[in-house]
Amino acid sequence: MMTSGFVASIDQGTTSTRCVVFDAHGRMVALSQQEHRQFYPQPGWVEHDAAEIWELVRVLLPEAIRDAGIDPSQVSALGITNQRETAVVWDRHTGKPVHRAIVWQDTRTSGLLPRYAAQAAFITDRTGLPLSNYSSAPKLRWLFDHHPELAGPARAGDLLFGTMDSWLVWNLTGGVAGGRHVTDVTNASRTMLMNLDTLDWDEDLLAIFGLPRQLLPEIVPSICDVGTVADPVPGLRVTALIGDQQASLFGQTTLDAGEAKCTFGTGSFLLFNTGTQPVRTDGGLITTVAHQQQGQPAVYALEGSMAVAGALVKWCRDNLGLIRSVAEIETQASTVTDNGGCYIVPAFAGLYAPHWDSNARGLIVGLTGFVTKGHLCRAVLESTAWQTRDVVEAMNRHAPVPVSRLMVDGGMTADNLLMQILSDALNVPVLRPMVAETVALGAAYAAGIGAGVWPDRRALRQHWHLAGEWTPNWNDRDRETACAGWQHAVDAAIYWGRRTGDEV
Repeated sequence: MMTSGFVASIDQGTTSTRCVVFDAHGRMVALSQQEHRQFYPQPGWVEHDAAEIWELVRVLLPEAIRDAGIDPSQVSALGITNQRETAVVWDRHTGKPVHRAIVWQDTRTSGLLPRYAAQAAFITDRTGLPLSNYSSAPKLRWLFDHHPELAGPARAGDLLFGTMDSWLVWNLTGGVAGGRHVTDVTNASRTMLMNLDTLDWDEDLLAIFGLPRQLLPEIVPSICDVGTVADPVPGLRVTALIGDQQASLFGQTTLDAGEAKCTFGTGSFLLFNTGTQPVRTDGGLITTVAHQQQGQPAVYALEGSMAVAGALVKWCRDNLGLIRSVAEIETQASTVTDNGGCYIVPAFAGLYAPHWDSNARGLIVGLTGFVTKGHLCRAVLESTAWQTRDVVEAMNRHAPVPVSRLMVDGGMTADNLLMQILSDALNVPVLRPMVAETVALGAAYAAGIGAGVWPDRRALRQHWHLAGEWTPNWNDRDRETACAGWQHAVDAAIYWGRRTGDEV
């Protein structure tokens, strides 16, 4: 049985923040959204203004509840989902960040990583993460190296660190007046400081990176009684914290071992549910926490993270002027039947899974006089499909059963041509649900379970409805020929990074 009432979620993403209200049937009844600024101080650096994001939440959360036409007392629970790895440090006495948030895409720590090369295997064994500039710990180390005046306040407990969930919860629950400093296991598992087996901060890892424990938040289950909102909608119960890609796994109701989903947004993230046992790999994939409910064992997943997906389309629009709108990429790509021999490797921040090469450079290869705008646009879409295939192949080498179908979500899934190319490249069916923005939905589902709106995770499956399905059209020979071209392009991107000797 489900209770009456509504569930709200805060979805704090890489480019925008949204607040969404869902009813007890999992239907979205209100959405308030606004983009926040992106800062690029140097090539490869990406920063956000955490204070700006908090002010957006203060406006958007009450706005979404008003737009839903309900009273705040009718909201049974609030869930928070967020961009992971992004590092924020703030003063506990003033509530002000000491530096802009260093975003998960940021590559400034590439020159720092060789310092930890000797401990790379140990770090991966403890955390499930490859040594890369993706995680939060190197970002924190960079911050303290370049701002040594912060070390004393950090050791004294005057500074607080968190991913964006921690920052928002601290402010929501009172801020300087006593806000709760917490993070959940999914976000903590992306810092490179949490022991994947104990689900607690690891003293050896803290020593490796030279970081004081008093800087860190308390780790709590994803679904639990997090706290009560003091501002901007007093009295709301926060009952779930969960990283954005884990929230998507929840929103897709891929809750059993062996099920997989892929979210196509700014980047692309494929998660494969492995159940209550973490599955270690050779380093090509991330072993991560999928979610944990209070009083229950953690559920784990394998993840393949791809830094650039939708960001490549926006780059073609904003930097090249190749298209006038994001939607036009499909229109232009549909004017041709293949890529004309052209491949685009979008290694703007190096290559993530399964290569993990921070020095790889983005390339466009195979250009001839035959190539048109349509071919370039198709190569943009194909780059997302081929990156996904690389990850799926790595998944299939380690998972107990191969990926037999792929559940998809995120803004890019509105591109039907991309979905067909994806199915062709993977040679498996691709399924898109009615609610494509499953990150906000997953946070709402988790919060609703925590508040008793739904009795358990199984009850969520009745809300999942199929919107579209694509099946493979390519023959094996064409697929393997096209894939071979992609692999040559990736090899060239890796070689180019090594040849120049420069870091991204």
